[in-house]
Amino acid sequence: MTQTRLPDGFAVQVDRRVRVLGAGSALLGGSPTRLLRLAPAAQTLLDGGRLEVRDAVSAQLARALLDATVAHPRPAGGPSHLDVTVVIPVRDNLSGVRRLVGTLRGLRVVVVDDGSRMPLLSSDFVGAHCDVEVLRHSASRGPAAARNTGLRAATTDFVAFLDSDVVPRRGWLEALLGHFCDPTVALVAPRIIGLNSQDTLVARYEAVRSSLDLGQREAPVVPYGTVSYVPSAAIICRRSALTELGGFDEAMHCGEDVDLCWRLVESGARLRYEPIALVAHEHRTSVRDWLGRKAFYGSSAAPLSSRHPDKTAPLVISGWTLVAWVLLGLGSRLGYLGSMLAALATGGRISRSMRAPETQPGDVAFVAARGLGLAAVQLAAALCRHYWPVALVLAMASQRWRRVVVVAAIVDGVVDWVARRRNANSDDTKPLGLLTYVVMKRLDDLAYGVGLWHGALREHNARPLKPQIRA
Repeated sequence: MTQTRLPDGFAVQVDRRVRVLGAGSALLGGSPTRLLRLAPAAQTLLDGGRLEVRDAVSAQLARALLDATVAHPRPAGGPSHLDVTVVIPVRDNLSGVRRLVGTLRGLRVVVVDDGSRMPLLSSDFVGAHCDVEVLRHSASRGPAAARNTGLRAATTDFVAFLDSDVVPRRGWLEALLGHFCDPTVALVAPRIIGLNSQDTLVARYEAVRSSLDLGQREAPVVPYGTVSYVPSAAIICRRSALTELGGFDEAMHCGEDVDLCWRLVESGARLRYEPIALVAHEHRTSVRDWLGRKAFYGSSAAPLSSRHPDKTAPLVISGWTLVAWVLLGLGSRLGYLGSMLAALATGGRISRSMRAPETQPGDVAFVAARGLGLAAVQLAAALCRHYWPVALVLAMASQRWRRVVVVAAIVDGVVDWVARRRNANSDDTKPLGLLTYVVMKRLDDLAYGVGLWHGALREHNARPLKPQIRA
């Protein structure tokens, strides 16, 4: 990926949530929120928030807008499906892999049997309208190793990895391939939704808050961003980029997809999440399997923190903001006063960083209030998810802390319910009420926290519990 210039015809669109300041002289938004000042020449290139690449200058501006996370790509075309090999790692799921292969008409498919009890054969796919090659591990080596075996067998420029329990929706491939018009993009992922509508509590919860469903908003994939990683249940990668990195880390049996995303980002590649492309997943819906899977995800935090110590903090917050909310939580008059002073200090710091002719007091107030609100939500979520064993001990020892924990549990559940209730992917799914959702969210977080603490203790690694406090 030595060539980084965006091609002519490639366009970008400023995110609708970005605030335009000073009659177009500056943009306020992105993740994290930033103020991006535009030169007069750059302002003339933006037409209604849209910019099309026509020369080196417009290509440079488009790249700056993308990297500032204030705009999203609108590619003009993309590679052909003939440039893609689909790799399917599978173990003991013949019906699932057959169902999946039946949707991959005209594609080259490599099925990697990772030590199934009944070995898969080429004859299992007779009648499939695609070119299927079956490779086998005599003993299970894990999904990362199975994907790497498929990667080595691929000769096309792009490799799509699909798990055997997913089913792509129509148009998924075209929507993802367009992003590879950007020569720096190494990985693109679709939105993963539920495959079947069921009327159990777990199924209804998963329909709106599956760990695999990253929501309806397109985003770059960057650590601590809106989308910090994408699951490998469904991704498309530039084969050369993966080969240079050595593929998936085969020592990891959980979190290998997060590790791959972060290694790609560290190499200078760009990654995208494209929710227009849909891939349906057969969620686990029994209570035991569901809780076990959440704990399994939590167990990946410790090995990930060993490989990426700067990217696994459960809480990223400024020192003044943390002081403001901690003092408020104390509940005393002195605490309220200190909290107000800390909040004012936060506002002053933001005001100094945003000092420019384009900014108004209302803009500073908006950023400060948004930052304080997001910090409160982040603190509540971390207290109930990552730190719940500590929170439980404190709640048992102190009535004041008990009140704080209860408020945090309610705030986190309500805010999450409001944000997620539109995520249901089927009109047939009966929505969850607020109280039921909050209870399910608490069980979700308890199971994840068990896995996280168990993994941290097993590996003698406290990094996944260490907050990141910024100046």
